Amino acid sequence: MTQLAIFASGTGSNAKNIIDHFRHHSFISVSLIVCNKPDAGVLQIAGEEGIPGLLIEKEPFSRGTAYVPELRERGIDFIILAGFLWKIPEALIKAYPRRIINIHPALLPKHGGRGMYGRFVHEAVIAASDKETGITIHFVDEQYDHGEPIFQARIPVEPGDDPRTLARKVQFLEYEHFPEVIERVVKLQNHR
Repeated sequence: MTQLAIFASGTGSNAKNIIDHFRHHSFISVSLIVCNKPDAGVLQIAGEEGIPGLLIEKEPFSRGTAYVPELRERGIDFIILAGFLWKIPEALIKAYPRRIINIHPALLPKHGGRGMYGRFVHEAVIAASDKETGITIHFVDEQYDHGEPIFQARIPVEPGDDPRTLARKVQFLEYEHFPEVIERVVKLQNHR
């Protein structure tokens, strides 16, 4: 069984969607929720789903072991970033090469980088008068929102759209595509 750890910092709606997708999967399981905020909704979801949670601290994550021993001890094969707002340290990237997957709510390389998450991304799309937006699912490297793209899905930016309406449209794309892309990547990596 391929074990996934979902890293999330917020309410956990993407995490919940991924958990639901893999609930009865034949070879992929969500085995751990990793979070950096003790009051994040994603930890409540983990509890309701019977999935262990790991609350992490900034210093050991960024400058220490990056919790690699804990992840290995739990048999984690892939890391899925679903609204996780900390930069991934080099130690974790080296321990999980091409096995850390992120989703970004824009068409990278546009509107990515430090501080570009949630409504800030959608505000930037509107301010730039972009004609389309969407999602980018990518491997994680040492830079924010920079790793090799795996998949993009696009939607038009309509007249009258605002950051809130764009967020809803983009979230729909996230729910529709993220679990399937994760599954495809796991299958490909496991057959190498």
